[in-house]
Amino acid sequence: MSFALEAGQVVGLMGDNGAGKSTLVKMIAGNFRPSEGTIRLEGKEIVMHRPVEARQHGIEIVHQDLALCNNLTAAANVFLGRELSRGIGPFRVLDYKTMYRRAGEIFKELKSETRPRDLVKQMSGGQRQAVAIGRTMLSEAKIVLMDEPTAAISVRQVAEVLNLIRELRGRGIAVVLISHRMPDVFTVADRVIVMRRGRKVADKAIAASSPEEVTGLITGAIEQV
Repeated sequence: MSFALEAGQVVGLMGDNGAGKSTLVKMIAGNFRPSEGTIRLEGKEIVMHRPVEARQHGIEIVHQDLALCNNLTAAANVFLGRELSRGIGPFRVLDYKTMYRRAGEIFKELKSETRPRDLVKQMSGGQRQAVAIGRTMLSEAKIVLMDEPTAAISVRQVAEVLNLIRELRGRGIAVVLISHRMPDVFTVADRVIVMRRGRKVADKAIAASSPEEVTGLITGAIEQV
């Protein structure tokens, strides 16, 4: 498997269950070490043993289950594990005011109606995605990996999530979109990569492909292009 990402580009990653999509993305995110080969970022080889190291390189992942805490606010989830504090020496308290303000700025940048003080358990699927994506923007991400972000949400919420992806692209962030939803990939992606049985069988511009061709590649009706 070999492919390149460009800044400000959305790449759709498609394939049947077991094709290797999630494993590939988890290697890029630092969850798994590749058994061979290299990962290069801006021309330099990087080696990652843990997800925190990927984050230090500007690589963020939005998991399919979002990994949000339902009992916390949107702002608390955005800063989860990276909370801001204020005080003197060892005497410090959480700086809720700054976290609420910064989370509000992030949601505004994403053009989302999500509010920093709202509890996640009261949010729609689209708003939850905004919180998960907002978390990636704290560290000036260069690459955002998204695993099935439009699964199990309404048509209106799907449109919200696709708009969030466009906002990331507009900020010069490379996005890898894992999805089984053909319309979503062909609506928002610039390129599509198709995997089958752990191998890449296609990597081409969306404008040069079609849903029918991608379906054939996924099922094996078309061997490779």
